Amino acid sequence: MFNAARFSLISLAVLLACCGGGGGSAGNQTGGTVVTQPPAQLRGVPIGGATLVPAAVGNGAMANTVEPGVMKKLMDGTIPLGSSMTGTPTCAVTAYTLKYHTVDSVAADTDASTAIIVPSGTDAACQGSRPVMLYAHGTSPRKTTDMANLSATEARLVAAMFAAQGYIVVAPNYAGYAGSSLAYHPYLDADQQSNDMIDALRAARSVLGSIGASASSKLVVSGYSQGGFVALATQRAMQTKYAGEFSVAAAAPMSGPYALLQFGDAIYGGAPTVGSSGFLPMLINAGQRAGAGIYASLDDIYEAKYATGIDTLLPGTQGLGDLVAAGKLPNDVLFAQDSLPQASGYASYFGFDHLMKTSYRNGYLADLKANPCNTNSVSPLGCTPAQPLRKWLLRNDLRTYTPTVPLLLCGGNEDPVVPFANTDAANDYFRAHAMASGLLTVLDVDDSALLGPYRTTRAEFAAAKQVLRLSTLTSTGSTAAANKAVSDAYHAGLVAPFCMREVRNFFDSAPAR
Repeated sequence: MFNAARFSLISLAVLLACCGGGGGSAGNQTGGTVVTQPPAQLRGVPIGGATLVPAAVGNGAMANTVEPGVMKKLMDGTIPLGSSMTGTPTCAVTAYTLKYHTVDSVAADTDASTAIIVPSGTDAACQGSRPVMLYAHGTSPRKTTDMANLSATEARLVAAMFAAQGYIVVAPNYAGYAGSSLAYHPYLDADQQSNDMIDALRAARSVLGSIGASASSKLVVSGYSQGGFVALATQRAMQTKYAGEFSVAAAAPMSGPYALLQFGDAIYGGAPTVGSSGFLPMLINAGQRAGAGIYASLDDIYEAKYATGIDTLLPGTQGLGDLVAAGKLPNDVLFAQDSLPQASGYASYFGFDHLMKTSYRNGYLADLKANPCNTNSVSPLGCTPAQPLRKWLLRNDLRTYTPTVPLLLCGGNEDPVVPFANTDAANDYFRAHAMASGLLTVLDVDDSALLGPYRTTRAEFAAAKQVLRLSTLTSTGSTAAANKAVSDAYHAGLVAPFCMREVRNFFDSAPAR
C-alpha cells in the first residue's frame, strides 16, 4: 500500500515544474590555472576532475556504489509499484559530480556542476560503451539541489530508471545551484539553460575515461517539469545550432511548460497554477537578469509585503513551505480578492494577502487584449506584445521549430502545476508544421479511454491514484482530504515515474543516429 508521503517524489511538488551579475570572468580558475580565454572558448571545459559522491543506502549507511539489490529496496519503498515500475535493477550505479564552465544570462563565463551517474556490473547491459541520457531536473527552491545526491528522490528515481538499466546519465544541476558561483538561476531562459546542458555534456564526455565509463554514439535527451522545457530547448539547440557536434537519437520531454507565452497568458488571464507564487518570481528575475527590462523597481510588480528581497529569494536556503511560514511568500494567493477576471475553480488564487499588484496585472491584461497571441496553431507566436514580461515569455516559448528526431511528449491531463495544455499546444504546433510522420508521440497517462499501446500504463496510473485516494480517505475520513492528496501528489509523485518508464521504453527502441 502507498501512503501520501511516498508520493512526495520531487522537490518541485508545489512548483512548476520553476542579486549580483554573472559569476566568473576571464580570470576564473580551472584546476589551479588562471584561464584567460573568452567565454565561448571556455564553454564545456571541466573545472578539476570528477569527484565520487557516496550515496545513503539506509540505516545511516553510505556506499560508493549502489548495488542492484539495494536500489531495488530503495525503490520499493519510494514510488508507486516500486521496482516493478522501474524494472528490477540490472546494474550497480555510481554517482560523480563535475564542475565546468558555462555562460550566464548575458553570455558571461560562469560555473555550474553536473552529476554523472555510471552503470557497472557483470551483465552485458552494464559493460562496454553505453548510451548517454542527458537529463534536466525539475524546479527546486533550494540552491543545494544536486543530482549527484542519490538520497534525493528525483536523482534516485532517474538513477534507478536509467543508470541501473545501463544508461550513463548526465544530469546538470544548472547554474545557480549546487555550489555554482552564479548569484541567481536563469529559470526557463531557453538559451542559457540549453547552453548549460550542452556544456555539461561536453565536460562529462571529456572525463568519462577517468571514471571508467565509455559512451556509445547513442545520445538521448529528457527532463521533467522545468526540465521538460529545458530538454526540448536543448534538443532544439542541438538541432538548429550544433548539428555538427551532436546527433540526438530521441528526445522525451515530460510535463514541461513548452508553450510559455500561452501559459503566462492563462495565469494572468485568471487561471493560475499551483506554485505560481514561487515560479513567477524566479521567471521574472531570470528575465530581468537577461536584460529584458521587466521592471524598473520590484514595487512595480509585487505588493510591498513581498517586494523587498524577492529577487534573491529563490533558489535559496529554504523550501516553499518555510518561506510561506516566514511570511516571505503567500500560499499561492497570486492576485487580489477583487482582481478580475477570475476563471471558475480558481478562487483560491485570489485573496487579500496576495503577491502581485493589481496595477501590474491590469497592464499585462491590457497588452493581452491589444496584442493577442496563440490565435492559431500554425503561427501562435505571430504577435507583437509590448508588455515586457509577455515579450520575455514569447522569446522563450519553444514553438519556433520542427523537431527532426523521434519525440515523445508525456504528461497528465489533470496536472495542477504545469497544465497539459502546454503539451497539447506543442503537439498542435509540430503537427501544423508537418513534423515527419511517425516521429511525434504524445502520451497522456491520465487518458480515461484506456486505449492504445499505453493502456497498461494508463490503467496502472488510474489505479495508483485510486490507491492514494482510498488510503487517505481511510486515514482521514475526508473526501476533500483524499482529493487533495491526489492533487498534491499528481505532478511530481504520480505522473513522473509513469512517464519516465515510458520514456525509457521509447529510448530503448530508438536507434543511434
